[in-house]
Amino acid sequence: MIDILLAGVGGQGTVLAAKVLAQAAQSKGWQVRTAETIGMAQRGGNVTSHVRMGSNGEAVYSPLITPGTADMVIALEPGEAARALPYLAPGGVLVTATTAIQPVTAALASQPYRAGDVVAALANSLQAEASREQAAETIVAPNAVTADQDASADGVEGYPVPLFIPVDDEALVREAGAGSRKSLNMMLLAVAVAQGRVPLTVDELKDAVRACVKPQFVAMNLAAIDRAIQAYG
Repeated sequence: MIDILLAGVGGQGTVLAAKVLAQAAQSKGWQVRTAETIGMAQRGGNVTSHVRMGSNGEAVYSPLITPGTADMVIALEPGEAARALPYLAPGGVLVTATTAIQPVTAALASQPYRAGDVVAALANSLQAEASREQAAETIVAPNAVTADQDASADGVEGYPVPLFIPVDDEALVREAGAGSRKSLNMMLLAVAVAQGRVPLTVDELKDAVRACVKPQFVAMNLAAIDRAIQAYG
């Protein structure tokens, strides 16, 4: 069983990303269940999607992920990564974009929150949790921030090491070209799949994009996936 939680802000394509992930899993014959918590999505509110996949042929009875059990959290915005962090399992993977989308409250108060502070807090939180469980230390992906550790390293006394992957989405969008901000959801899926913690291939992800995305947007999303793999694969 693989449990993946996706989190973002309304308009980022969080639900579409969940559908693509579910389609890729179903194409392998796995049983999949999904659920969304939409909230005020159309007003820039948070969106959370649960994807549960029976990767070993097991039946999936509930679509909701229990806090502390998600194998992976994929966040399209750093504040939403912080909101979703309680769902991450020990030794899980956190993939997050690093560009903030300011909430209305911050805009009205003229006090925008700093994405860098949130990303640093996420890294510190994961490291503190790993220390409490006697893990060696949190691994940060090589292309994200400095880290010399092997991403497959085990924690001490059998406790797995969490993997934190902050994605410089501004750089990816800039290099991928105009319009690619709309493909950020596919970029983050590609980064997640590239880590090897989910038994899906990039080709299977691309096939799912072709099945779920409107034809006029397929080429743009496939190009975005390729760019993300080049940077973080």
